[in-house]
Amino acid sequence: MGMESLPNILTAQHIADYLGISRRRVYELMQISEEAGGIRCFSIGLSKRVDKEDFFQWIEMKKNLK
Repeated sequence: MGMESLPNILTAQHIADYLGISRRRVYELMQISEEAGGIRCFSIGLSKRVDKEDFFQWIEMKKNLK
C-alpha cells in the first residue's frame, strides 16, 4: 500500500495496514497527545479519523527523532 493509494481521510484500519501494526495500537496512538508523540485525529461521532497530510507529517516527525 503506497501513500498515493490512501484516501485523504484515514481510518485506524488504513493506518494499521500502512504501518503493519494493530488497529488497537493505532487507537492508542490517537489517544496520546501530539506533544507526547500521538497521532493528530478528529472525531466524527464515535469514529476517529486522521487527515492524510497530518499522518505523513507525524511519520516525518517520528523519523526526525532519531
